Amino acid sequence: MQTKRNRRLVAFRSCMALFVAMALFTAACSGGTKKEEPSVKQEAAATAQDGDVLGQGAVSFPLTIVDKDGNETALTIHTDLETVGAALLDLGLIAGEDGEFGLYVKTVNGITADYDTDGVYWAFYVNGEYASTGVDSTPITQGDAYSLKVE
Repeated sequence: MQTKRNRRLVAFRSCMALFVAMALFTAACSGGTKKEEPSVKQEAAATAQDGDVLGQGAVSFPLTIVDKDGNETALTIHTDLETVGAALLDLGLIAGEDGEFGLYVKTVNGITADYDTDGVYWAFYVNGEYASTGVDSTPITQGDAYSLKVE
C-alpha cells in the first residue's frame, strides 16, 4: 500500500515539475508579457532653414515650424503626394510612431518633442486652427497653411 502511494506521489511531482518547466519555457520563448514597441515611421533627417523651398511636385503649401522657444521656420513644400504627413515624411522633415490615432509626430526638422519624456508635444494646425485630423490623414488643400508647434 505504501509503495503504491509513493509511486503516485512521485508521478504527481514529476507532472508538476514538467508543467512548471513547460510554463517557463513558453514564457521565455514568447518574451513573457513584454510590451510590443510601436513601429517608428522614419527618422527625421532634414534640417531646413527659414525660407527654404523643399521637394518637387505640382502642389505646394506653406509650412511653419515653431519650436519650444517660439522660433519660427517658414518653409514652402512642393509635392505630388496627397497628405501633409506623407509629403513631410517623404522629405524627412518629420518622424514619429504609429499610434492608435495615426502618426504620433515626435520629431520635426530635427527637433524632438516627446510628451512622455519632455511634457511637450508637436501640435498640428491648419490655417491657424488646431487640426481636427492628424498630419498623416490631412489632405493637402490648395490655399491652406499648415503649422507644427511645440506645446
